[in-house]
Amino acid sequence: MSSSWPIVFMGTPEIAAVSLQMLIDGSDPVIGVVTQPDRPTGRGQQSRPSPVRRMAESRGIPVITPMKIRDPVFCDALRSWNPQIIVVVAFGRILPKSILDLSPGGCLNVHYSLLPKYRGAAPVTWTIINGEEKTGVSTMQLVEQLDAGPIYLQEEIQLDEHETTASLQAKLAPLGGRLLLKTIRGLKSNSLQPQRQDETCVTFAPMIKKEDGLVDWTQPALSIERRVRAFTPWPSAYTHLNGKLLKIHRATPIQTNRSGNPGEIIRADTGGFWIATGRGTLSLEEVQLENKKRVPGVEFIKGARIAAGDHV
Repeated sequence: MSSSWPIVFMGTPEIAAVSLQMLIDGSDPVIGVVTQPDRPTGRGQQSRPSPVRRMAESRGIPVITPMKIRDPVFCDALRSWNPQIIVVVAFGRILPKSILDLSPGGCLNVHYSLLPKYRGAAPVTWTIINGEEKTGVSTMQLVEQLDAGPIYLQEEIQLDEHETTASLQAKLAPLGGRLLLKTIRGLKSNSLQPQRQDETCVTFAPMIKKEDGLVDWTQPALSIERRVRAFTPWPSAYTHLNGKLLKIHRATPIQTNRSGNPGEIIRADTGGFWIATGRGTLSLEEVQLENKKRVPGVEFIKGARIAAGDHV
């Protein structure tokens, strides 16, 4: 196997920080990190560095946070690091050809789906929305077209029936790090043959927006329940009750003879908090009224002044 490869890492969220840590602990030097600029977060909207930046700085690795990916000053700095390969994990920007071609090894990407399924910004979330039973991680060579590069390695896992985006990301993060290290070893030893993606099997996973969390009660109960899990931790599934926002943290489709129009409350007592949907009934197991704490649905009912026949 060839000597060590200097690596530049590009990534932003927590799932990327897991891969970065595993790279740092590996055999090749991480000589620089590129991440998104600090963003205001939380109720106080205080500016906070990305998880990747915190990880890099805690290990003494130089960090660049470009506002614009095509900024000549940034590109010059990246070139001056002289990486053998650039590793990209959930960076959050489309890279131009000038960066894709900058290093001899190109750009190696970790993507959290079994490509060509779920190209795009939110593969984990859409995996849950669509009720998939399995997913996984792919490593691939980045090209100018979104997530369309040749695949090096893939590994799949089964989904739990109660999987949320948070729980699935927690499983995929270390898997992605291990597959990344295995891919780099294979590239160094010239033992990997990249495989072209089957364009006839492509599906997309577009970015999730805040408004996507608003529940459409005309949808089937099962579809809404999947979205509740898919939108955990963000943006949360939510509806409106008496003019206030009500987040739904856990829900269960149930069988009952009671019926109603979509969005109608058909039970609101110590036995349950049930909403009629376009097909079937959804029991709200855990909810949170705006500016209040999360509580079980049956606890919420006690002080909510709502009754069967009301609407959300």
